[in-house]
Amino acid sequence: MILDEADAVRRVWSELGLPGLVDVHTHFMPKSVMDKVWHYFDSQGPLIGRPWPISYRTDEIARIETLRAFGVRGFTSLVYPHKPQMAAWLNQWAAEFARTTPDCLATATFYPEPDAGSYVAAAIRGGTRVFKAHLQVGRFDPNDPLLDPVWGVIEDAGVPVVIHCGSGPVPGQHTGPEPIRKLLHRFPRLPLIVAHMGMPEYTEFLDICESAAQVRLDTTMAFTSFSEETMPFPPTQQHRLRDLGDRILFGSDFPNIPYGYRDALTAITELPGIDDDWLRGVFHDNAARLFGLHAA
Repeated sequence: MILDEADAVRRVWSELGLPGLVDVHTHFMPKSVMDKVWHYFDSQGPLIGRPWPISYRTDEIARIETLRAFGVRGFTSLVYPHKPQMAAWLNQWAAEFARTTPDCLATATFYPEPDAGSYVAAAIRGGTRVFKAHLQVGRFDPNDPLLDPVWGVIEDAGVPVVIHCGSGPVPGQHTGPEPIRKLLHRFPRLPLIVAHMGMPEYTEFLDICESAAQVRLDTTMAFTSFSEETMPFPPTQQHRLRDLGDRILFGSDFPNIPYGYRDALTAITELPGIDDDWLRGVFHDNAARLFGLHAA
């Protein structure tokens, strides 16, 4: 089955003349953490409220090989803490994972705590190429003063941050566009990648992307039938996708998606008003340029 799926996925990008895909939103975590994440989805926790089968529930090696079979030539290991004194440990794990998985962009995370600035600076010195921040799961304000040193060093280094700040699947205390507007007022050069296109506040995060040159959006779960059922992308905003095409990056949420990987691609290729150049940028070129990934 996976071979048939891989052929279908590879057909999407090869027909565009691409060398592969770059997926900026994939999750690899310590097994104990991933098991808890999967248990949460299995139990249909309060943030879900609907069945959420994990499509790629395999061991770590198999998941890596699945992405490679799909032709994903660059991906992330988005880790995120939900409490203090967890981020530094996750960063150590993710750094080792990246060392042994050369097609993974070295990933790190942070949490508002007194030593956050120092371990984020250390992660950057150690080669971190992307950070993950999850305001919903972490239940923290991005403008917490404890994070000021974090944002300062990230802004100076220009390392992108994939940030879950939209209010999907349900609002959190610190989700939505206003905390991000405030953050960017204070740190205007922050290279943020807004996860899930900011769903469901698509329009507001498109506004932010238009007004802040270093802000990008990832497509994770957006446009798919699964998301369109409850958080549809507004048709009145379709033209803005085209206009902002150079700042939209493909993301999948692999392995934690309740549908097939190809479905995520197809949902994007079927968007109205976009062309092959736009697709080439979203599926590969925009992220390859951002992260300095050169075609083999």
